[in-house]
Amino acid sequence: MRPEDLLPDHQDHVHRDGIIVRKGSVGAFLANARVLQDPAASAGARASAASDLRALLPGLHALGLFEILVPRDPALRDLVDADR
Repeated sequence: MRPEDLLPDHQDHVHRDGIIVRKGSVGAFLANARVLQDPAASAGARASAASDLRALLPGLHALGLFEILVPRDPALRDLVDADR
């Protein structure tokens, strides 16, 4: 399966379990996770990344992402699990 089979170029979101999941959600999760794991990131950047990440979690859970992939970082894993 290819990405365009799941989400064609002209479509920017899907509905899963009553939740709208936007194209780019997995990439945004990864970017925010990197900020949270960066020891040089400021407290403000970390707070913003954590907030943005929490907003993404319902959609990512609806996609089943964390049924397949589990974050290695314990703090990130706790954040993901707290949303379940």
